[in-house]
Amino acid sequence: MNLTLRVWRQTGPSAPGRMVEYDARDISPDMSFLEMLDVVNERLMQQGQVPIAFDHDCREGICGACSLMINGVAHGPMAGTATCQLHMRSFSDGDVIKVEPWRARAFPVLRDLIVDRSALDHIVQAGGYITAPTGCAQDGNTILISKATVDTAMDAAQCIGCGACVAACPNGSASLFTASKLTHLGLLPQGQPERYRRALRMVTQMDIEHFGGCTLYGECQDACPKQISIDTITRMNRDFLRASLTAGRGAVAESD
Repeated sequence: MNLTLRVWRQTGPSAPGRMVEYDARDISPDMSFLEMLDVVNERLMQQGQVPIAFDHDCREGICGACSLMINGVAHGPMAGTATCQLHMRSFSDGDVIKVEPWRARAFPVLRDLIVDRSALDHIVQAGGYITAPTGCAQDGNTILISKATVDTAMDAAQCIGCGACVAACPNGSASLFTASKLTHLGLLPQGQPERYRRALRMVTQMDIEHFGGCTLYGECQDACPKQISIDTITRMNRDFLRASLTAGRGAVAESD
């Protein structure tokens, strides 16, 4: 395959950026999108040019590092697929492919296709954990949980924190990310003691990080490589409302 890439190049956070065109020649359809970028970078370095900077790590659709807008779509044209799992056979010979970084106020560009996603870490640090002692691994089987609850919690726990939901949202909202973290902890018995305080703290931090508000457009769930439903946002809003209404009267009630 022979392709034309139009890639966003930016040397630093305060530097101006621009789209630069590159030829991607003799690309195997079986390559992943990141492998294709590796080939392009190797050729750039052989020519004495600066390679394209982009994030990557596990390349197995688990870590969420492969944050790219491909032809205006987070992670590219394949639904439920991270960029590292997107193969070049999804494109046609002669295609022009535009590659950009995540575009959101909370994700400043560091260089080329790399953005600072530490704002997501700050949301988790605000309350996305369980502080109560829960015993060793084997103790998890001592509390019976219904299959429906387990399935819902596990669906939400699939979130890999890539930020595609933010990049796809017209408002730049991190509601799907935050809601997935709240849902998978809030449904489990071990997560109940801090359930409402957790919602209050994480949603408050989300606002502090300058993410936009959620108006349920639905682009977030379409862009999510793990196809997490916006139903989790409804659950988050309910818990946050309850926490907000009761926080002023002292301790938040932690029973549902």
